[in-house]
Amino acid sequence: MAEHTENTQPPAETKHFLRDIIVGPPRDVHDPTVFHRLSLAALLAWVGLGADGMTSSCYGPEEAFLALGHHQYLAIFLGLLTALTVFIVSASYSQIIDLFPTGGGGYIVATDLLGPRVGLISGCALVVDYVLTITVSIASGADALFSLLPLGWQPFKLTFSALVLLALAAMNLRGVKESVHAMLPIFVAFVVMHLGLISYGLLIHAANLPGVIHAAAAQAHDDIHAIGGLAVAFIFLRAYSLGGGTYTGIEAVSNGLPILREPRTVTAKRAMLYMAISLAFLAAGILFCYLVFHVAPEPGKTLNAVLFERLAEGWHLGSLPIGWAIVTFALLTEASLLFVAAQTGFADGPRVLATMAADRWLPTRLANVSARLVTQDGVFAIGLTGGLLLLGTKGDVSTLVGLYAINVFITFTLSQLGMSVHWWQVRRLGERRWARKLAINGVGCVLTSAILLATVIVKFDEGGWVTLVMTGGLVMACQLVRRHYDRVGAAVAQLEAQVLPRIRAARVEHPRPAPAAGAPTAALLVNRFNGLGLATLLNLSQLFKGQYAKVVFLGVAEVDSRSLKGPKDIQGLEEQLANDLKAYCRLAEDLGYYTESRMAIAADIVDELYRMCLELAEQYPKVVFFCGKLIFGRELEGFLSRFLHHHIALELQALLQLKGLSLVILPARVAPDKLLDTYRSSPGPESMARGG
Repeated sequence: MAEHTENTQPPAETKHFLRDIIVGPPRDVHDPTVFHRLSLAALLAWVGLGADGMTSSCYGPEEAFLALGHHQYLAIFLGLLTALTVFIVSASYSQIIDLFPTGGGGYIVATDLLGPRVGLISGCALVVDYVLTITVSIASGADALFSLLPLGWQPFKLTFSALVLLALAAMNLRGVKESVHAMLPIFVAFVVMHLGLISYGLLIHAANLPGVIHAAAAQAHDDIHAIGGLAVAFIFLRAYSLGGGTYTGIEAVSNGLPILREPRTVTAKRAMLYMAISLAFLAAGILFCYLVFHVAPEPGKTLNAVLFERLAEGWHLGSLPIGWAIVTFALLTEASLLFVAAQTGFADGPRVLATMAADRWLPTRLANVSARLVTQDGVFAIGLTGGLLLLGTKGDVSTLVGLYAINVFITFTLSQLGMSVHWWQVRRLGERRWARKLAINGVGCVLTSAILLATVIVKFDEGGWVTLVMTGGLVMACQLVRRHYDRVGAAVAQLEAQVLPRIRAARVEHPRPAPAAGAPTAALLVNRFNGLGLATLLNLSQLFKGQYAKVVFLGVAEVDSRSLKGPKDIQGLEEQLANDLKAYCRLAEDLGYYTESRMAIAADIVDELYRMCLELAEQYPKVVFFCGKLIFGRELEGFLSRFLHHHIALELQALLQLKGLSLVILPARVAPDKLLDTYRSSPGPESMARGG
C-alpha cells in the first residue's frame, strides 16, 4: 500500500545567473569528495586561519615596546616572555583540539566545561571579536596603504575599506578554500619578507647577543636599586599586557576545525605549530631588533617601518640602490596581509554563529548553508555588522583597537579556565598525565586573565567600555532568542502529544478502494516527524474527508552546518528522514489512505521542494499540495516570531501559483499557556518549527 522513492540527484539548478557568477554554481552534497575538496590542508589552514595571528606582530610588539618608555633594555626579556607565552597558549589550544576534535572553539569549550551560560558569554565575546578582527584589519591595512599615497587621497580611504570588505564577503560566499587560495601569494610574500628581514637583523647582531643580555641584566640591577624592584616589575608587566594583541588569532585554528582536512586533529595541530613557531620568532625577533637598532618613533611611520629602513639602508644591487624597494615591498605585504587577516573573521565568525544558532541562542537560519555549502547568512551578518562598525567609526584605527583589545582575552581566559577545571575533575578517572595538562592550561589561564585584567583597566576609558556594552547587549539578545525557541518548542511538543492520540483514535478498519489513474491526489510537505506534520495529516483527513484516496509525503532534509562534516553525517540525515516518512506513511495507512513518499537532501529547501512538486505534478495532474504552518499564541506572535522562523510555506505557495498549482496551507495553532517544562532539556525545536 505504500511506495517509497528516494531522490539522490543533486538539486535542480536555479536560474540565478548573477548569483552563480559571483558566488559560483551549487555543490552536490551527495558527492563524497566534496568534503575533501572543501577542506583545508595544514599549509592552507596556516594561511586562512593564521593570518590574524601573524599580523598581530605588526602592532603587538610595537605597543609593548613603546610602553617600556626609557627602560627599553627590558625588551630582551619581554621578547623571551612573549615567545614563551605564544607557545604556552598554542600548547593549551592543542589540548583543546585533542579534547574537542570536531571543533574546540571558545564557545564550545566554555559551554561543555563551565556550563551554557558561561559558554554564551564566551561565544558572544568571540562573535564581537571576529567582527572587530575584520574592521581593525581592514582599517589598519587601509592606513598602511594610504600612507604611501599623497594626502589628497585620504578622503577615499573609507570608501576603499568598504570595497575591500565587500570583496572579502563575496569571496567567502564562494567558499573558504577559494578565498584562501586567492590570498596565498600575499601570505607567502609577507612571511618571506618579514622572516628574511628579521633573520638578517638577528644574524648581524648574533655575536653581540651575550653582551646585549649582560648589559640588560646590569641595567635591570641598577634600576632595581634606583626605583625599586616593584616599580621595574610594574613597568615590565604593563608593557607585557599592552602587547597582548600579539596573541590574538591563536585560537582561530581550534575554532576552524570543521573546515580542516582529515585527520582534523593532526591537521589542526600541525597548522597550530606552524603559526606558533612563526609568530614567536617574529614577535621576539622584532622586539630584539627594536632594541639593538635603537628604533624610536618617527612621525607618520610605524616602528616596523623605521626598523626595516635601518635594516635595508645601504643595500645595493651592483650600483643600483634597492633598500627603498625592499622596504616598500615589505610594508606593502604588511598592509596586504592586514586585509588577509580579516579573512579569519569571515572564516570563523559565521561558524561560531552557526554553532550558537544550533544551540538556539541565535536565529536558526544562521546554521543553514547555501547551495555552495557555505553558512551564507552568517557571512552576511558578520560582513554587515563589520561594515556598519567601519562606517560608524569612520575607519579610525585607534577607536577600533580600543574596542578590539578586550574580547579575545575573555574567550581565552574562559577556555583555559574550563580546561583547567576539566583536568582537575578527571584526575581520579585514570587520565594520564593530568598534572602536566593541568599545568599547561593553568599557566595559560593565569597569563590570559592577567592580560585581560590589565587591558580592561588600561583601555576602559579609551573605548574598552564600548566593547563590553556590545558583548553584554548580544548576551541579552541571545537570552531572548533562546527563551522564544524554548517556549515554541515546548508548544510544538505539546501539539504532538495532543494530535497523535487523535490520529490513532480515527484509525479505520477497512482501507478505501485503490485510487483510479488520474484520481485526485494529496501531497503533504513534511520535514521531521513532529507535531506540525501530524496536525497537517489530521486536518487533511478531517477537512477533506473522502476527497483523496492517496497521500504522497514529500520530505526534504536540510543540510546545515551540523550535518556538513562528512559523508556519514549526510547518510545519517537520509536515514532519519526515511524513517520519519515511513512513520507518516504508517499513520496515513491507518487512516485508510494509500501512501507514497519521496525524499531528498538539499541545502535550499524551497528550491528542492519546488522541483519535487513540479515533478510530482507531471505524474499526478490532479495533485493538490498541502503544508502546515504554525500559528502561535498572542504571547509568541510579533516581529521576533516572524524573524526567528522560516516561511517556507508562503514562499513555495507563491512559486507554485505561478505554475498554476495549488498549495493549501493548513494552520496548526500552538498555545504557550501549558508549556512542557521538561522540554528545556530536549533537542532544539528550531528544526521542528522550521516548517512554519
